[in-house]
Amino acid sequence: MFIGDLARRTGLTVKAIRYYETIGILPPSDRTPAGYRVYTAQDEERLRFVKAAKAVGLRLGDIREVLAFRDRGEAPCTFVRERIREEAAGLDRRIDELRRLRDQLEALDRLADMLPPEAYGDGCICHLIQQRHARAR
Repeated sequence: MFIGDLARRTGLTVKAIRYYETIGILPPSDRTPAGYRVYTAQDEERLRFVKAAKAVGLRLGDIREVLAFRDRGEAPCTFVRERIREEAAGLDRRIDELRRLRDQLEALDRLADMLPPEAYGDGCICHLIQQRHARAR
């Protein structure tokens, strides 16, 4: 199949498919005598795997490594499990950061109730943000 067909079948862009080929996630395609790329059902399956791996948070470097395991005939599941655990831990850290930010925003909103809207002085752009910054020091 040609690259446009592969793109439609996988939901990827032609540009993404070319990029994946450039970085080694997709092996170099065969070419027609006219130079058009020709792909196989195995290429389609590989790209579907790439989409699924990205959906669970794996980065392209990790995906390339997973595919390399498989290409060597090795099971990549231990490697994948480590990456999934790392991704989950990263999400936990991000959730904690977002909770702290929400708490700060709620405190800033409460502060807004105590300050008149015209409370500004020389050099003040927005008293809410500058009050919060001054209190954080």
